[in-house]
Amino acid sequence: MSIAALLSESAQNDTQNEWVLASNNNGKLAEFKRLFAEAHLDVTIVPQGQLNIEDAIEDGLSFVENAIIKARHASRISGLPAIADDSGLCVPVIGNAPGIYSARYAGDHGNDEKNNAKLIKDLQPTREQRPDTPIDGLFVCVLAMVRHADDPLPIIAQGLWHGEILEKPHGDGGFGYDPLFWLPDLQATAASLSAVDKNRVSHRGQAIQQLLAQL
Repeated sequence: MSIAALLSESAQNDTQNEWVLASNNNGKLAEFKRLFAEAHLDVTIVPQGQLNIEDAIEDGLSFVENAIIKARHASRISGLPAIADDSGLCVPVIGNAPGIYSARYAGDHGNDEKNNAKLIKDLQPTREQRPDTPIDGLFVCVLAMVRHADDPLPIIAQGLWHGEILEKPHGDGGFGYDPLFWLPDLQATAASLSAVDKNRVSHRGQAIQQLLAQL
């Protein structure tokens, strides 16, 4: 059987099942539910916390590795198909940091204020050397979907969102590095966009659309 046929058959067999989201992020859960409903997939998405599944140990060295680790972990414990999201911000001038460590860049997991402050500080030498040059940034999202814990052919989808990194936060919406992520085409930061507009163009929105296309 070809890979395309295998994917098609697996997706058809799975679409009546519950799938586990290897995250307890309410924003991600709402986004998955909405987009899956729009795609008319008869799937119930359940956050892993509802099944008493603790977070996986993310010891991979890339977004892809960590997404697969989290998906396999959730699937193994639940016995259900699982989807995992691994995402973050890459800034080329500082070696693509924060990268896979975006959520804990300043040491405390999920402390957006400290993470943003550290990024601003780490970029200061570059700004002093090149005061008139924008600093490029890239939001990355990788989704991994496994039909079972030992699935040899995970479905992988990736979204990339290009922008620039500001010196000061701007905007009250979003989370993470959104207040520093400037979008020249829209003349706004990610934190200034409505949830609908952000989902339409963001790295996670792109990755989910790719995933849906493969399903």
